[in-house]
Amino acid sequence: MTLLAAQNLSVRLGGTDILSGITLALEPGEIVTIVGPNGSGKSTLLRALLGLISPAKGTVTRAKSLSIGYVPQRLHIDRPMPMTARRFLSLPKRCTDAQAMDALTRCGVADAGPRQLADLSGGQLQRVLLARALLNQPDLLILDEPTQGLDQPGEAAFYTLIAEVRRDTGAAVLLVSHDLHVVMAASDRVICLNGHICCEGAPDVVREAPEYRALFGAGTQGALALYRHDHDHSHGPDTPHEHGPNCDHDHTPASAKKAAHV
Repeated sequence: MTLLAAQNLSVRLGGTDILSGITLALEPGEIVTIVGPNGSGKSTLLRALLGLISPAKGTVTRAKSLSIGYVPQRLHIDRPMPMTARRFLSLPKRCTDAQAMDALTRCGVADAGPRQLADLSGGQLQRVLLARALLNQPDLLILDEPTQGLDQPGEAAFYTLIAEVRRDTGAAVLLVSHDLHVVMAASDRVICLNGHICCEGAPDVVREAPEYRALFGAGTQGALALYRHDHDHSHGPDTPHEHGPNCDHDHTPASAKKAAHV
């Protein structure tokens, strides 16, 4: 049973085409990571899938009674307004102390309940946001660049936590990454987006790549992977190459191409 699907989805904002021809489907229990440069439409795609904006073309379908947990890209906190993590978990739907403690403990911030949100570190706040998203026992967890602003060890720890949540709850995960070259090793699929789906494939865990070892140490296993993709088409003369200096494209014929990981 497909949880969520988009068919030939296009989105226009302010008279500008942001997304075009997006077709994808999310299946129970899988982790799908979306990568792309700034301005590629990643957050817009999430909003369209969540039903927060209407597509110009195409359709979005959701499984009946689908429960979605959402972790936003960032939470703006008004420091003068007191708000503990425990109180935040009960907004907008009240939860019991036991439920709150279970969610915070699962996310590795068991002691965060009485603390002010404004006093939490970036990593702690993201874990509290994840705990809140898990309270409704979602079938699908959607995360919009959840590690933005975290250092590399913080990213690794958060990605590992997401993989553990999928393992323990069975929830599917749709994750947007702000870094084109770093994706979850636990991903079942990686989708490269730049206004349209450029390529899609299953990532391999990087165990020997020098870049991987340089970033996370030779002993790091499975938290992150460096992802190199090969496009099956050109972006065209009017579309600049925005995928960064380490995105190693191979423009050999399509029949010889495949998604690759270094």
